[in-house]
Amino acid sequence: MIKKEMIAMLLAGGQGSRLGVLTKKVAKPAVAFGGKYRIIDFPLSNCINSGIDTVGVLTQYQPLRLNAHIGIGIPWDLDRNIGGVTVLPPYEKSTSSEWYTGTANAIYQNLEYMETYNPEYVLILSGDHIYKMDYEVMLDFHKQNNADVTIATMPVPMEEASRFGIVVADEDGRIQKFEEKPEHPSSNLASMGIYIFSWKILKEALLALSDEEGCDFGMHIIPHCHENENRLFAYEFNGYWKDVGTLGSYWEANMELIDIIPEFNLYEEFWKIYTKSDTLPPQYISGDARIEKSIISEGAEIYGEVINSVIGTGVRVGKGSVVRDSIIMKDTEIGENVVIDKSIIAENVKIGNNAVLGIGDEVPNKMEPKIYSFGLVTIGDRSVIPENVKIGKNTAISGVTEPSDYPDGVLASGETIMKAGDRR
Repeated sequence: MIKKEMIAMLLAGGQGSRLGVLTKKVAKPAVAFGGKYRIIDFPLSNCINSGIDTVGVLTQYQPLRLNAHIGIGIPWDLDRNIGGVTVLPPYEKSTSSEWYTGTANAIYQNLEYMETYNPEYVLILSGDHIYKMDYEVMLDFHKQNNADVTIATMPVPMEEASRFGIVVADEDGRIQKFEEKPEHPSSNLASMGIYIFSWKILKEALLALSDEEGCDFGMHIIPHCHENENRLFAYEFNGYWKDVGTLGSYWEANMELIDIIPEFNLYEEFWKIYTKSDTLPPQYISGDARIEKSIISEGAEIYGEVINSVIGTGVRVGKGSVVRDSIIMKDTEIGENVVIDKSIIAENVKIGNNAVLGIGDEVPNKMEPKIYSFGLVTIGDRSVIPENVKIGKNTAISGVTEPSDYPDGVLASGETIMKAGDRR
């Protein structure tokens, strides 16, 4: 029987609906980040940097790009004969076929996979956070405290605490109380959704709660373990950690990468971030181009100006065009004399000559005011923006649009265009 000390289960099935059109055709962990990376690269790189060589990736929503990106795990050195990376979609069983209905239900449906490795410990991770963390240090903490469950936590501002699972711990880190998204939090120590379980405790809890509808770690498993007087400990993490679950936090996290001394450095020698990289030519910057404080990925061609922006691989910025405070993802083509301000533009988008993005005042988006805010223009995968149009703030566009979609050549602030077959 194979035996691994610790295996990781990476939850990557989320739709990420708060990212709007960015996750319409792609799972949130596969969304591009920082030019050439994808969000899932961060927890996968943490695993291999922490010496974990067995990772199950649980996928569900729009997994195509995610599966193609992970492949057999070569970029992360996870192409192993024993262990390595395994993609675990929901599958048909002899008695029934079930989607994953909650984070813990997804893990429960893969008990057999975990049993193959008979691990002592199981690390549960989320596929949609940006951070660097040595899980080995957390495991040492788990062992020292003879813990059954260790929850990675970090202090958050009190006013944001109700968005998280909140723990109250004594001076030794032992958890006295756990509250999932409480209205009136008792502390500001938030769960990061990263857990180490001793295997037999996890297995017992999953089996005990297997009939629970939408079984979830924060709502069900952790409270169950606490009630059963298991030893729960809070491991406090003080590094950089960002949940890029909203367009605002996603945009901010990308913009932080281009600070002169970034708080989060993508290029540290001793803690590399690995990704699947296509063989691409170097960037081409024309003699007339101007670049200021930006990340320009391989294969990009810049003929205009790029200021304070993150440009993905294979992007083309035409002559006379200006891109400011924006994120432009892989293989997007920007025509000539285009002006783009504070926009997030997904992969394979085409923007016609003389288009202007990010004009006018901030008006709440009429369709999804909670999603399309922060003054951003958000354009989904494979969309087409015609020549000579003007687009306001807090707008969203998905699909191949035509001049007739823009009254008087303008999409006013707060408006949305979703073309046929492009409902969210």
